[in-house]
Amino acid sequence: MFKNYISKSRTVGGFTSFFNYRLASTIPTTNALSGLTELEKQDELNRRQMELEKEKVQLKKVKPTSPGIRWWRKPIYPYLWKGKPYKPLTITKVAKSGRNNTGRIVVRHQGGGVQRRIRIIDYMRNKPGPQTVVRIEYDPNRTSHIALLKHNETGELSYIIACEGMRPGDEVESFRSGIPNRFLKEMGGKIDPALLNVKISKKGNCLPISMISVGTIIHNIGEFKNGNAKYCRAAGAYGRIVSKLPIEGKAIIQLQSGEQRYVSLEACATLGITSNSAHHNESLGKAGRNRHKGIRPTVRGVAMNTCDHPLGGGRGKSKSNKPSMSPWGVLAKGGFKTRKGKHENKNKFKDRPRGSARK
Repeated sequence: MFKNYISKSRTVGGFTSFFNYRLASTIPTTNALSGLTELEKQDELNRRQMELEKEKVQLKKVKPTSPGIRWWRKPIYPYLWKGKPYKPLTITKVAKSGRNNTGRIVVRHQGGGVQRRIRIIDYMRNKPGPQTVVRIEYDPNRTSHIALLKHNETGELSYIIACEGMRPGDEVESFRSGIPNRFLKEMGGKIDPALLNVKISKKGNCLPISMISVGTIIHNIGEFKNGNAKYCRAAGAYGRIVSKLPIEGKAIIQLQSGEQRYVSLEACATLGITSNSAHHNESLGKAGRNRHKGIRPTVRGVAMNTCDHPLGGGRGKSKSNKPSMSPWGVLAKGGFKTRKGKHENKNKFKDRPRGSARK
């Protein structure tokens, strides 16, 4: 009886006028897009549309019977499965608390948390044939939602990363092993590119990048021909195919940071955007929920003693004109170079915009 559902965009003075104001303020004008290429225009418009979709997602709010739930907010997804996961596709997650085999802490701020099981995700998508989405589930180990698939012929179950708009009852398919024979029979034994594009262009379908047209929005992007998905697996993440280089057997994809990378033309990619794009609207409400996730507190260096941190000690709040650094003296801002060369990453085609170029 304490539940009260509110929307991220509140209706003050009429929803229509407010929505029109948001629409006018978020979608760029013609003058703003005049200096961009066609693909950059599409990417910018898609970003704005995603922001509008996030604004319309409803958030769950409960009556503040305690300080810890006063600012707690969580997006509402009515279609999520409310039961337990499919246990044969899960394994126990063993907590390491950030320690190595000798018991020393090698990763700080880890430990505790609620016990949970790891869902085994199929990042390869090698099995051909249509598969039906049984349900969409919450996964405590990742920000995106996962979908339980059932193969229409074998009845085998598997988990994949759910894309935005995927619902129970949808049918998806993987075309990594090639075009199925039933498609060839329907097209009269000869490949019709237009008809084939209609059949395979569906959210959640996994295809080689060579079969996807330039400019398409994709996620779960692989790097090599027979490898699994590596990029764009978090909530709301997506990439875009910028160009293809058939002679070199590579394609250039653009990530959300603006960085462009080389991947194999035969690498896998899934159509659509990763689910749970409103993940950033979630508010934990109290520090204890971070502890439930297994995240321990972080203490500032200036609040420590001299023996514990280079910035510690002294009277009052002072760091003694020292630049920001780690407890081991490694500089955090500009003094310690983390990139040895511009072409160190062989798969990087174009670096992400930095500084004033990012604005």
